[in-house]
Parts: sequence; structure tokens; C-alpha cells
Amino acid sequence: MPENKSICYRRTTCRLCDSDQITPILTLAPTPPANAFVATEALEHEQERFPLELWFCEACAHVQILDIVDPAVLFRDYVYVSGTSPVFIKHFEEYAKTLISDYALDPGALAVDIGSNDGTLLGFFKAGGLDVLGIDPAVDIAAGATASGIETWPEFFDTGLARRIRNERGPAAVVTANNVFAHADDLGGIADGIHDLLDDQGIFAFEVSYLLDVYEKTLFDTIYHEHLSYHSVKPLVDFFSAHGMRLIRAERIGTHGGSLRGIACRKEADHALDDSVATLIKREADLGLHDTDTFQAFGQHISALRDELGALLRGLKSAGKTIAGYGAPAKATTLMYHFDLGPGIIDFIVDDSPLKQGLYSPGMHIPVLPSSALAERKPDYLLILAWNFAEPIMRNNAAFIEAGGHFIVPIPKVEVLPL
Repeated sequence: MPENKSICYRRTTCRLCDSDQITPILTLAPTPPANAFVATEALEHEQERFPLELWFCEACAHVQILDIVDPAVLFRDYVYVSGTSPVFIKHFEEYAKTLISDYALDPGALAVDIGSNDGTLLGFFKAGGLDVLGIDPAVDIAAGATASGIETWPEFFDTGLARRIRNERGPAAVVTANNVFAHADDLGGIADGIHDLLDDQGIFAFEVSYLLDVYEKTLFDTIYHEHLSYHSVKPLVDFFSAHGMRLIRAERIGTHGGSLRGIACRKEADHALDDSVATLIKREADLGLHDTDTFQAFGQHISALRDELGALLRGLKSAGKTIAGYGAPAKATTLMYHFDLGPGIIDFIVDDSPLKQGLYSPGMHIPVLPSSALAERKPDYLLILAWNFAEPIMRNNAAFIEAGGHFIVPIPKVEVLPL
């Protein structure tokens, strides 16, 4: 596996506190970038794989990846759009209404979404009367969002862009960053930019994969190169304080199998500190998430899950059964590589996103087809790679079950459904 320093490098200090007291706690199989789907004409080119390893900061307890793939490689030609998922459309609608209500966001106030994707969340802010601006480096997706009425700048967010937004559009009453505040190496620079962009009483709302859920539910496949940080509440309190802000609220939500929603503001803002912050810090401590020894047992549990699923799938294949995958999320790349689920196990993958249909999975090069392929090819089993949507996927494919098909859910525990 050749090393390519031009698009991947390793940092040597903690992303939150800059300490060099960092310890490796979990090594997964190296993978290509998790969303690096390829077209037919590119199949002859082997895709480079990069190390996938978690590190623990002994100084602040932050868990993170230190091998950083060039963000331009990861995000400029992005193929994920939130608007294809009814579950996420509903989630973002409720999210926008909650923020508008809880923080009295006035009509005409500016809402900025960092990593705004196709503008789904901002559309609900706009419907609530706010002025909106999206920031997203995926050029094609940003152009599509702008064309649909959600102005989106195809940029990476930093302090310079924050100043430009404030100069051109004024201060923001709310800045959001959903499933992107874990994606950047320079989180300090982003926090400084958010601080400068917010008005005096403005709020920063973010959603990220929550380390507590990753640990409790064995969500190891949410570990991939786009996700540089695996946030917990304790390290974030000191991090925001170091950048002139306060973390005032923290709550667990169900998206992506388990996420953390945090609310922060400038230190001088009037917002009160919610009890939820201390409550979750205590829960993290009780689970041992501030201790490296905890993650050794986590790695052993992942290995046991790999052995169980592998034995099941190999047994089905040896019995002449056909297996397809359902869903082609980024997390599937980690799952397939670490569990060695290649084309010898999975014949094809179906996905509802037109952006992925007709392409091939990262590295493994398994074809991604529309769901109509199920009726045409009639696989015996469907391995639900987008396991966080297992219930709606099974509900929407009742005909597959009625025809005698079975679903396999790989995480957080291996299940074959219907029983």
C-alpha cells in the first residue's frame, strides 16, 4: 500500500487541546475514503487505502483520528445528500422548529449552516422566516442548493470566510453544523470563526456522532476518514471555553444510531447553563469513556461481532444463497473492509440515491443499483448496510419478505429478520 503524503498526513497532537499525550486505542482495517464511489471507466485503477486508527488524548480525553486525508479529496465531489432520506427531512424540520422556538430566533435573522449539503435544514429555517446562507465545499451540491432557492457558497468554513459573511450579511443569530463538526482538522479555527460570526446572543448548534453511543452500541463503522473526531461532552466544555464560548446544552438524539446535539454561545451571552451538560459528563465517566482501558474491551467486542457475522454469511454462501447489500452509506466502507465483506460475499448493493446508482463501492468495487434490482435479481438475503434505517427499509420492502427473502442487520447486534 503506497504512502501518498500529498493527500494524507498524520498529526501528532490532540485536535482539541494540542497535547502530545496521545495513545492509540483501536486499529481498524485501512480503507479508501468512505464515499469514494467510482464509475465503470475507473475500475481498472486500484484505490489507495489509508490507516484507520483511533487515538485517545490523555490530557483532555478526546478520541480522534490522526491520519488526515486532504478534505478536497473527501468533499469536493461529495455524493451524499440528506434530502433523499425521509427520516432526515423530518429530523431537520423538527430540529429547525426547536431552535427557532427555544432560542426565540426572529424573522429576518441570519441562519448559517456549515456543511449545508443540499439545503434541507436551511429550507426549514427559511420557512420559519429566517434569512439563510449555506456553506458547503461540494461544488455540484452547492450549485444545486442555490438553484433550488437556498443560497450556498461552495467554500470551506474558516475565520476568513466568517469575516466575509459578517461583512456582507451581518452577524448570525444561529450557526449550525450537522455531522460536519467532527469532519475538520482545524476545529479551533472553525470555533474561532463561529465565535466571530455570531451576534452577542447568537447560538451555535451542532450534531455529531456521540462517542458514548459508538461505545455502547458498537457503532465502530461510523469511524472513517471523514470523521476525524469522536466527540464526548467533557472535552468539548474546555475546548469551547478556550475559544471564548460556553457549551450550555447537550442532549442525546437518535440519528446515525446515536448522536450528540450541543448548543454553545459566546461567553458573554445571557443563555443559562443547562443541567444536561453535567448529566452527560457523569454518564461518560460512569462508562469509563475518560479512560483508555475501556477501549481495549471495545476492540475485543468488535472482533467477536466480526466473527459472528462472517460465520453467518459464509455459511449462507456455502449453502448456495445469494446476498445483496441494502444502502451504500459511508459507514458501509468501514464495515465491509474490517469484516472482509467483499464481492465474494455481497453480489451487489441497492441504494435509493441516484447519485450512487451506477457506480461501484469504494475499493471493493461492488456495483450499486437502484432498488428495482431486487425484483429483477431476487437475492435470498439483504444485508442492511444502512442499519440505522433498518426499520423503514424493511417496512418499504415488504414484498421482498413476502417472497421469502430475509434481512440481516449487522449492528449493534447480528439479527436475521424476519425470525
